[in-house]
Amino acid sequence: MAFNIRRKYKIVFLFLALITLILFWQRVWVVYFYQQAKGGLDVAFNTRPLQEVLADKTVPDSLKKRILFIGEVRRFAIDSLGLHDNPDVYQTLYDQSGKPLVYLLTVAKRYEMEAVMFDFPIIGSFAYKGFFDSTAAYQEEKVWKRKGYDTEMGQGIAYSTLGWLPEPILSSMLYYSDGKLANLIIHEMSHGTIFVKDNHETSENLANSIGEYGAKRFLIHKYGLDSPELKKYLQAKIIRDKYIRHLNRGTLKLDSLYQTFKGKNILDARKDSLKYALIEKIEVNQDTIYKSLRVLPKPKISKKELPNNAYFVGFKTYHSQQNEFEEIFQKQFNGNFDQFLKFFQKKYNQ
Repeated sequence: MAFNIRRKYKIVFLFLALITLILFWQRVWVVYFYQQAKGGLDVAFNTRPLQEVLADKTVPDSLKKRILFIGEVRRFAIDSLGLHDNPDVYQTLYDQSGKPLVYLLTVAKRYEMEAVMFDFPIIGSFAYKGFFDSTAAYQEEKVWKRKGYDTEMGQGIAYSTLGWLPEPILSSMLYYSDGKLANLIIHEMSHGTIFVKDNHETSENLANSIGEYGAKRFLIHKYGLDSPELKKYLQAKIIRDKYIRHLNRGTLKLDSLYQTFKGKNILDARKDSLKYALIEKIEVNQDTIYKSLRVLPKPKISKKELPNNAYFVGFKTYHSQQNEFEEIFQKQFNGNFDQFLKFFQKKYNQ
């Protein structure tokens, strides 16, 4: 009997020792997931049901109208576009108190047009790493910089769990224009409809394409073909499309430059000189876009403020394939969105 008890204690001890070893071995990820869980719980316990917000007399009517607007977009996305109806999405409001909710770290090698991929259990690989804790975000950015990588720190404009968990409306969303807000809502809902695992670039570009199309259809549905709201959105889209094409050309030029570095004994100082001279040219040439459209030019930045490779890699992740999806939509499906959506659902939701 005593032997069996000692044996059980030994098994328990070995099990706990193994768990401790695994936790120590993966301590960086353990700390990260703890911080993410803490941030996620903070969001979950500090959201307010929309009915409560709408009934609150201290909330301005202008913000209540924006909340109702989001509800209209959501309903349209489900009923008219066929996106997944997740009852836990956009049913609550999270007040950011004027602060970013999520910080997004993008990392890239200095002379390669590819993002460092972050691998997460179950959900797969992503071209960025999100943080609720800004201190932790900037600490990790410093680590990558010390290793010689380019980095870019952005801020999430929406809180997405790919439809796995309740997703609140963020207070910052309520100040977006109609077109931008409709685009954002439909973009995020598309992630909960089509899950492209381990291909973040395809996932984001497809969602962008669906968001653009869906926002246009919603504005026509709500305001009409000759409405100021639709015209404003389409005019902004012209500028946005030209900007996307310009930066996509820029990423290709940078990639071509980096290819010339391979197999050659070139000092990093020389590589950086060529790299940032091209980046400066890409930035300066943006002015021609704005001038051609009679729009105020982008504020000039100093050489010290020039974006690095992580910025262009991040842009590529979201926009490099968007035109390809629009072409597939028009040529392969003759503008039939229902067929387009079902095709990609079947292709990726397996």
